[in-house]
This record gives sequence, C-alpha cells and structure tokens, in this order.
Amino acid sequence: MRVHHSERVLIPRGRPGLFGCIKVRGAQQAKREANGRRKGNLMAPQTLPPRSEPLARRLVLVVGFAALAFVLTAVVGGIWSALLTINLATSPAIPWAVVVMALLLWLLWRYLGGAGWPRGTAEARRQYLRARGVPGRNFLWAVGAGLLAIVALGGLWIVLFQLAHLSPTRALPDSSKYPLVTVALALVMGSLVGAVAEEAAFRGYFQGLLEGTVGGVAAILITALVMAPEHAQTQGFVWPTLLFYIVVDVMLGATAYFTQSILPGIVTHGSGLLVFFTLVWPGDVIRHIVGGGTTELWFWLHGAQTLVFAVLATLAFIHLARISKQPPGA
Repeated sequence: MRVHHSERVLIPRGRPGLFGCIKVRGAQQAKREANGRRKGNLMAPQTLPPRSEPLARRLVLVVGFAALAFVLTAVVGGIWSALLTINLATSPAIPWAVVVMALLLWLLWRYLGGAGWPRGTAEARRQYLRARGVPGRNFLWAVGAGLLAIVALGGLWIVLFQLAHLSPTRALPDSSKYPLVTVALALVMGSLVGAVAEEAAFRGYFQGLLEGTVGGVAAILITALVMAPEHAQTQGFVWPTLLFYIVVDVMLGATAYFTQSILPGIVTHGSGLLVFFTLVWPGDVIRHIVGGGTTELWFWLHGAQTLVFAVLATLAFIHLARISKQPPGA
C-alpha cells in the first residue's frame, strides 16, 4: 500500500486543541479513496499526520490520542457498570440498562465516526475511527483467524493461571438469583461495550495514528504496551497476565492493520470476551495448580490446545496479510 503525504492529515501551525489542529479536505479525501479502490488498493488511505511534521507536534498528537483512548474506555466502562449495578439492584427482571447502554454506545459510535459538532473535524473523526467496509473474503479470514486465536488464548490463560498460581480476579458474581434473560443480555452487552470502546479508541484512533508515524509493526507493539496499564487495573501487574494481554492486543492490532478496519476486530474482540466471561474465567475459582494428579492431564491438554490453535491462527493471519495486498477480484 502506498500512502502519499497529500492523502494524510495536515496539521497547520498555531491551531490549539487535539482535533482543532487537524485540517481535512473531506470531498478530496473521499475522491482519493475512490480512486485508490479503483486502482486495486484495498487498504484505504489513512488520515494521519505526515512524517515531515515536527517531531514535537507529532508526539503531542500521539500523547493526546493515548489520553483520549484511556479516558474514553474508562468512562464507557464506568457508565455500563453503574447502569448494570442500578438495574440489578432495582428491577432485575427488566434489563433496561442494556437498552440505555445500547443507545449511548450508538451515539458514541456516531460521534467518533464523524457525526455531530464540530463539523470541521467530522472527516478527521471518520478517518481515525477506521470503521471501513472490508471485502467479504478478507472479513471472513480476519474473523476466522481471530476465533482460532481465541481458542489458543483460552488454553494459554489456563496454562498461565496454573503455572503462576494466580488468584481468580475475573470470575463472574453469582448470577443464579437474576433472570436468565437479564444475565444473558448483560453478558452480551458487556462484551460489546468492551469490544467497541477499545477497538474504536485504541485500534482505530491511536493505532491508526501510529501506523502513519512509526509503521505498522511498531504501531501494533506500542499500542499493546500502552494498553498494559489499563489491563493491570483489574488483573494486577503480574507477568502472566501482562504477557497474556500483550498477545491479545497484538492479535487484535494485527487484525486492524491487515484489514485497515476495526470492524473484524470488534467481532473477534466481542466474541472473545463472551467466551472468557462464560467459559474460561468462571473456572478459575476451581482450577488447581500444576501437580494435583489429574490436574496435570488437563494442564497438558490445554497446553496442546494453545500450541495447535496458535499455529492455525498464525497461518490464517499470514494468509490474511497476503490476500489483503491483492486487488479486488484477484
């Protein structure tokens, strides 16, 4: 993919504010993207600051987007937690918190995608979100590779949990006293909230900015490292969980980079959270350390699960990277 300096965001001098410093020519940008697709370029031009900009100015924008991503994910997660807590305490039979959160999430998605005020930043917001359509074959390979990775990550979590003697920190509270429909909808919405907020803020805005500044591989790694403190808030700064989430974030970052869209990553991320909420983390409370007789058998089985599906996921991602470079219809 070739991205010319003329196709990136220009940052004029003397303009304050995170978005106030971004000047976008919306109609021209859309025309360039259309021309790029007609020429067989699947990865749409990125709205990013040119590398010729002063280093200090680019660093300010990178730090600003990192802060925005942290605040956005924390606020969205906090709102959902508050709504769900109030809902379960007052009227658990009516899952109104799910409806309210769905509306708020939709409004956030619209704004990050360019809707609302100020109109001068609308095109920049749309480009940074990277909610671009992906060719069907690429989308299926991206989601398929991600689902294979989720199976591998499930095994990896269990292996690390047993090796490091971790305490269960993500086990769900007792849900038996709540209606099944309310619990199911809350789990789905919780998975969707985490997926949409993190993919939009980190893999869309933040990683997209970095890709035009330091390149794809470095952008993926930096994003994964920057997200580590956020994961540590609930998991603690212990090496097994940090290693686990770095692998997770690298996988999701690669998905966004190869497809130049956060849409496949949202599907993968949301599916992964739902699997871990319902099948993996609840088992932590009864999971034993290595050395407990039959426990060792399950340890080796989960180790084999991790290895086999990691290889399959890697091969799928290699194929995704290959087909993402091909022109449409190839």
